[in-house]
Amino acid sequence: MSGSGSGGGGGVWVFKNGVMQLQAEQPAAGRKALRYVPTGETMSSLELLERRLGAHGWERYYENRHIVQLHRRDGGIDLISLPRDFTQFRSTHMYDVVLKNREHFKVVDVPAATC
Repeated sequence: MSGSGSGGGGGVWVFKNGVMQLQAEQPAAGRKALRYVPTGETMSSLELLERRLGAHGWERYYENRHIVQLHRRDGGIDLISLPRDFTQFRSTHMYDVVLKNREHFKVVDVPAATC
């Protein structure tokens, strides 16, 4: 693996041709946002997202200075891990929320003018 992604920049690790590689973040024009479907509201903070998830049975399970993990109050095995710093909230986190809350959240493209 090359050191091209080991600096301060972010990205997503993917398998390509049997090798794990760091794929650079999407350019601003390709940004995604997490939308709460019932109200059409875009999630803009960890507090807002936690409040919306809390209404659907999620509560804090574990936290440290980097992440917050949520689990279902009903004792299910699902966990959602979110960065405490919402500027580090990426599409992988968004799709994790959507996968576990399909009727309530969706990932949308952010228009380039609002980035």
